Amino acid sequence: MSVIGIEKLEFGVDDVAHSAKFMADFGLKGDASGRRFTTLSGASVELNSQNAPALPDAFEAGNTLRRMTWGVASQAELDALRPKLASQPGYREVDGALECRDPNGMTLRVQVSQQQPVELNVEPINQWGDARRIDTPSPVYDRAEPINIGHVVFFVEELAAVEKFYREVLGFQVSDRYINRAVFLRCQARGGHHNLFLLQLPNRKRGLNHVAFTVRDIHEVIGGGIAMNKHDWSTFIGPGRHPVSSAYFWYVNSPTGGAFEYYTNDDYLTEKWQPRELEHSLVSFTEWAVEGGIDHDTRRQQKKPEAV
Repeated sequence: MSVIGIEKLEFGVDDVAHSAKFMADFGLKGDASGRRFTTLSGASVELNSQNAPALPDAFEAGNTLRRMTWGVASQAELDALRPKLASQPGYREVDGALECRDPNGMTLRVQVSQQQPVELNVEPINQWGDARRIDTPSPVYDRAEPINIGHVVFFVEELAAVEKFYREVLGFQVSDRYINRAVFLRCQARGGHHNLFLLQLPNRKRGLNHVAFTVRDIHEVIGGGIAMNKHDWSTFIGPGRHPVSSAYFWYVNSPTGGAFEYYTNDDYLTEKWQPRELEHSLVSFTEWAVEGGIDHDTRRQQKKPEAV
């Protein structure tokens, strides 16, 4: 398999400074430009004004993702993809990368990855009969530091066509499927549960749903979400757990469009995995979740009283 992960996300926004504050609060490291932010691995998020000439046309109105870049391990693998990408709409070669549009209208690039391996000390979890953390407490995080960009989720209008593109052109693997509704895809046979999730809903036009960033553990998911609440960024939903991937999550509404997610503990799949055909439902997608997040000041969920 050629593609190894998400390398870069480029957004078009109406207020770059406001979005830049979100990125810094989210835990991404900014550079001197105030527009480019990176994870610990070097995966990047770039902010641009909506009318920036370097950006491709938007696939939906408003603030949104305008281009995403996937990484491959070597120049040889990039060259091997060239014949497949060359026949796609919007194909061009720029700055050593190959660019085209997918059937959902998203502009994508493929380039040789510039990310670096990340080595972190992650304290283990103690479970019944398997105590691995000895004489050491679990960590408490006052903010998150995302490790890399784990996956992106899109609303699509033609699920079959978009899935076919990523499977046949880029070589993605099916992890699981919601019958007649959605598909979870991973870049390689061995890896996390999904790098791309395509969702087709009745009367829902194409667009960005969310971008997800991996963090160390469940404690960092919680610490990162509470920190975002402290900085007055609203929670979409979380913390919670997805039974389909086993991942713990916290989604924060993003001024760039859609949501940004912290997540960890997703299933690691291999060639032996058999994709499941599942019915899409609230229960199958979210085993449990806190609506609106955990309030920073009280550590309790606060809900407005219902109108009488």
